[in-house]
Amino acid sequence: MNKLRVGILGATGMVGQRFISLLENHPWFEVVTVAASERSAGKTYEEAVGDRWKMTKPMPEAVKKLVVKNVSEVEAVAAGVDFVFSAVDMSKDAIKAIEEAYAKTETPVVSNNSAHRWTDDVPMVIPELNPEHFEVIKSQRKRLGTKRGFIAVKPNCSIQSYTPVLHALREFGPKVVVATTYQAISGAGKTFKDWPEMIDNVIPYIGGEEEKSEQEPLKIWGKVEDGKIVKANGPLITTQCIRVPVSDGHTAAVFVSFEKKPTKEQMIKAWAEYKGLPQEMNLPSAPKQFIKYFEEDNRPQTNLDRDYENGMGICVGRVREDTVYDYKFVGLSHNTVRGAAGGAVLNAELLKALGYITAKEA
Repeated sequence: MNKLRVGILGATGMVGQRFISLLENHPWFEVVTVAASERSAGKTYEEAVGDRWKMTKPMPEAVKKLVVKNVSEVEAVAAGVDFVFSAVDMSKDAIKAIEEAYAKTETPVVSNNSAHRWTDDVPMVIPELNPEHFEVIKSQRKRLGTKRGFIAVKPNCSIQSYTPVLHALREFGPKVVVATTYQAISGAGKTFKDWPEMIDNVIPYIGGEEEKSEQEPLKIWGKVEDGKIVKANGPLITTQCIRVPVSDGHTAAVFVSFEKKPTKEQMIKAWAEYKGLPQEMNLPSAPKQFIKYFEEDNRPQTNLDRDYENGMGICVGRVREDTVYDYKFVGLSHNTVRGAAGGAVLNAELLKALGYITAKEA
């Protein structure tokens, strides 16, 4: 099978690096183009990144000598690729504009950025939860005047530690959710080396994060109506988002009340049995077991469990009845794998499998 040619926009940053790392030896996709800001353009990828490679695996040989293109030269970057992953670091308006510009060159854009998450004809998808939202791409193409170009996004990294867990329980009607997320420093694109203030420290504020955590699940649970995604009315979600001294892995402490209160056994069974399209289609990056429940009182732990299913699975533990709400539990997801680049790669795999992303005709 000929692999699809992939470009990475914002290739030198932490999420761009994670894309490069995850796509090494990918069975369907091959990174052929890397693009970044003007100051990196013209250098080899290895030179442009320099000593800022933040992954634990070494930089793949295949990308080291690729010459970095200027991400703003849209036509030149788009010409040699079938689709792009976007992890550009710009203002929200600039990201919106550049992602639309790429889509209008008939190049699908699978984005890690938040800029288009509330554009009502842009699908924001966790592939196991709401793949039916991809059908709005038809309307989006009409608006953009494209035949194959479009934008699809993945949601915020922190909601992945609890939204899939709640989604698997939707038959019981979650109605009120209180979630506090304890978020790793890689979520800010940092390591302890470049953020020493985080050692032995907790920061009780992450800009914009609480609104995303409360609202984005409602778009995921929304419906497609007249070519737009209309967000769900509930459940009512309130959150606090806290930065903690952990390298990778976002943890969520969650309280929930239901319309029809399940038993603990029903909850654990629902998690164990939950599957989505990625599992049914056996996509390359899909976790075999999407949600894993731990019986031990001291799990899930970031250090032990964030890499479950190569970082693509969701971990949950400590489910127990509560005195104010029906239940409480702890969730965990890998924020730069499932929560960022890996979630976008799985979206691209599903878009390819469903026929939305194809090779450009020569």
